[in-house]
Amino acid sequence: MQVQYIFEVLGTVFFAISGALAANKKSTPDWFGVTFIGFITAVGGGSLRDILLGSYPIVWVKDVLFIYAILCGTILASIFYTTLHKLRKTLFLFDTLGIALFTIVGTEKALSLGAGPETAAIMGMFSAVMGGVLRDILTQEVPIIFHKEIYATACLAGATMYLLLHYFHIDRNINFLLSGSLIVIIRILAVRYNLSLPKFRKDSVNTVA
Repeated sequence: MQVQYIFEVLGTVFFAISGALAANKKSTPDWFGVTFIGFITAVGGGSLRDILLGSYPIVWVKDVLFIYAILCGTILASIFYTTLHKLRKTLFLFDTLGIALFTIVGTEKALSLGAGPETAAIMGMFSAVMGGVLRDILTQEVPIIFHKEIYATACLAGATMYLLLHYFHIDRNINFLLSGSLIVIIRILAVRYNLSLPKFRKDSVNTVA
């Protein structure tokens, strides 16, 4: 079993935990509701990527272990709910490692299916962030990509670095490590120092009837 595959499964567990915690925070849903949100969070981005790229069967359809990983994450969120809420910084790190991993994996898959570098970078970002976007929409939260902190942009930066190093034939494992590390570093610095991109407009436009 490849190390990358193990990380993908673990990332799925962590995202499922994130989704389950987010679902329970909004209300008191039943097990089906929580598991559904966990499922969307964990595989929503990868599923959207595969659909857009025409890659079938979708990963979790082809490999049932990902479904078991989601169920495991949901159960762990229930058992250790109180403890996990006290470990917000730890969960932030897990989420950051997850988006770094899924960004590079998504970029690689898009390239292997013949996508151009621009499309591959976008597909890598989709893999990492769209599950969280769908989770936030379903739980009636403002999607994290609309927050001022840098999130999706970090994924695009990591995907771009991966593509650049890939172009120069840098060893895949070294490339994976460097590109993923860039995403992690950007996210940590963005949260630590409250960094954000410039606003689209600084003031609203008043219209006169």
